[in-house]
Amino acid sequence: MVKVPQARLGAAIGKDGEVKRKIEEATKTRISIDSADGNVTIEATEATDDPVAVWRARDAIVAVARGFSPKKAFRLLDEEETIEVIDLTDFVGRSENALKRIRGRLIGMNGKTRRIMEELTGTNVSVYGRTVSIIGEFDQLRIANEAIMMLIKGAQHRTVYRFLHRKGKELKEARLGLWKPIVEKKGE
Repeated sequence: MVKVPQARLGAAIGKDGEVKRKIEEATKTRISIDSADGNVTIEATEATDDPVAVWRARDAIVAVARGFSPKKAFRLLDEEETIEVIDLTDFVGRSENALKRIRGRLIGMNGKTRRIMEELTGTNVSVYGRTVSIIGEFDQLRIANEAIMMLIKGAQHRTVYRFLHRKGKELKEARLGLWKPIVEKKGE
């Protein structure tokens, strides 16, 4: 069972149930949303042939609940994509001032830090409430997670940006299948 905050119920359901219906159709599941308490139940149907369909539907609902737009959450309907939710209170406690400071560091001035992280890793990042969530493929998630941890631990933004540029380049090279030629040394 997934719990959706009241403020995100409308996004999880969508206009005329469109978001809920699209997730149900893509995963061949049945989704029940209790508008009173925000509890969401997801069940496989007879038509479900994918053993992880319920998990994918759950991940899409969790993504919307954690602040992603439905369009970004739909990335999770692809089996290569996953979501990671990091509870910021695990690192800074429940102090509202500390949470506000960390959220500010993760988002950056006018969203700069989050935007750079998304562009260089190919992920989507949402800072919502007491959590930061990442949608992407495994390698992308790993790099974005490491950058987030650096920021939480107090690393300077420029240090994190350099890290992201280097790792983003490595991701791009790996994705394009670029190889580095072996340079023979003189005399060999």
